[in-house]
Amino acid sequence: MTKHKGGKLNQLERLLPEGLLVDAAWLEKQGYSRALRHQYVSAGWLEQPVRGVYHRQRTISSWEQIVISLQALLRYPVSVGGRSALELQGYAHYLPASPDIRTIHLYTEKKLPGWLSKLPGNAQFISHNRSRFLSPIHQDVDALTIDDAGSSTDLTSLPEELLIMPWGQWKWPLVISSPERAILELMDELPQNESFHQVDMIMEGLVNLRPRRLQGLLEDARSVKVKRLFFFFADRHQHKWLSHLNREKVNLGSGKRVVFKGGKLDPKYHITVPEELNALH
Repeated sequence: MTKHKGGKLNQLERLLPEGLLVDAAWLEKQGYSRALRHQYVSAGWLEQPVRGVYHRQRTISSWEQIVISLQALLRYPVSVGGRSALELQGYAHYLPASPDIRTIHLYTEKKLPGWLSKLPGNAQFISHNRSRFLSPIHQDVDALTIDDAGSSTDLTSLPEELLIMPWGQWKWPLVISSPERAILELMDELPQNESFHQVDMIMEGLVNLRPRRLQGLLEDARSVKVKRLFFFFADRHQHKWLSHLNREKVNLGSGKRVVFKGGKLDPKYHITVPEELNALH
């Protein structure tokens, strides 16, 4: 019995790196019964921050550890996107409205686990439908492998609109939106959840976007609002990549769109925007 117990513990050390977490279903699949999980928690070999979620002794101190666990161990097809992806890549330097709470934007076609909102810490996870205005992404969840010795990633299986950001001491793979996709995801949040001023400031810094990747995303996008906003902000800043986009292939729809209530109508893209932005257009 002792030998069996030791073997299962050694196996757990290989399967579950310190600093990552898993759920009860994952442990059950690996052969750890409810009784065994209870025994490990009682003995201090596993910790249980919320019901049905487990990690080894090392503290889960950052939101990246949680997302990497979702992606690489629990196999959720989820990516960090929008403002969060832009922040990770150095394009957004604005403090959140509540500095004590960090809002993390996650994009997926699958419902995320309910325990995500119950975990201790200062991160608030916001889930978005990744296919709301762009085509579904085939995110090969088996392309990420991770264990106690580090990680390896099959980059060829990752769509070009997603990127791998190595994180932490072991360079664990964190899947995030490329800047080209993330800026469109951010604009989709206007005006309810983002401000025009902040989007304008972020757009000013996006000097190295890839026009080929942008072209494909803009042609694919189904949101007229997002596409018109993108070109509105792009025209304001006139980055070099703008001249390489073929606007004729991007369907901007017809008619007027009220994006900002009480704003001024932009004569070129027929969207309402804050008057101070329109005046500088």
